[in-house]
Amino acid sequence: MVTTDTPRPYSCFRGLGTALVTPFLPDGAVDYTALQRLVEQQLRAQVDFLVVLGTTAEAATMSASERLQVQRFIAQVVDGRLPLMIGVGGNNTAAVCDALRETDLSAFSAVLSVCPYYNKPNQEGLFRHFCAVAEASPLPVVLYNVPGRTGVNLLPETVMRILAACGEKVLGIKEASGNVEQIKRLIMLRDRAHSPLLVISGDDGIASTLMHAGADGLISVASNAYPEVFGTIVRKADDALQGQYADMIQLLFREGNPTGIKALLSVKEHIHNVLRLPLVPASDVLMTDIRREAAALS
Repeated sequence: MVTTDTPRPYSCFRGLGTALVTPFLPDGAVDYTALQRLVEQQLRAQVDFLVVLGTTAEAATMSASERLQVQRFIAQVVDGRLPLMIGVGGNNTAAVCDALRETDLSAFSAVLSVCPYYNKPNQEGLFRHFCAVAEASPLPVVLYNVPGRTGVNLLPETVMRILAACGEKVLGIKEASGNVEQIKRLIMLRDRAHSPLLVISGDDGIASTLMHAGADGLISVASNAYPEVFGTIVRKADDALQGQYADMIQLLFREGNPTGIKALLSVKEHIHNVLRLPLVPASDVLMTDIRREAAALS
């Protein structure tokens, strides 16, 4: 595993972070009993931090009042026992900045902000967007690059340009491009610049590979169900354990996220298998495959 002498601020965001799902009741309302149970499981497993209201949480399908209630509920359950990162992003820069200024973020230590989707800005547009977000945010910002969802790819050179312009307001990046060589290049540029930027994998399937390359951690979907396992994968860069869970990881994303992880959590009887449109529950074929693989891993 590559290490550097460069100090990393907010070291609480190194290691394993779980991108929490939002459990729903059969009628579609938020299932706060199941949500509390999930959070407590993460605490017992000693994950390093939690990500609240990210993509995995289906935040895009929740009303503003629901999002506020969920973030307050999770903060109350955690009660300072674990660092919290909150998702605040969108494709309207002004609206994102307004939300950052107007939302009570006192229970959180960092903001996760996704690249603007659908609009497909170029690298200059991404640079200006994130500079505006960083200026508006009362908390350090973690950039979120996920081209498969947004249609745009935040390049390593642009990340370094944002960092140079915004300094300590930009804490790190969740890199979910799936492009190992691109992420390795970003790590190389960071280390060459002696930058404190945290590079956090956003892909469960390549976590150990990126930890060997010098990444600082993983924001995981699979750790909703297997927090201890993915904590070990991240902290020990455990290739063998990564390989053992490779088939399950592929199943979790076969029909999209959080469809797969909610199917698995329902198989484990942690939550109802309920999603909000336009997402739908896993197909019967996928459910059968997840049940089979879960049994093999148990």
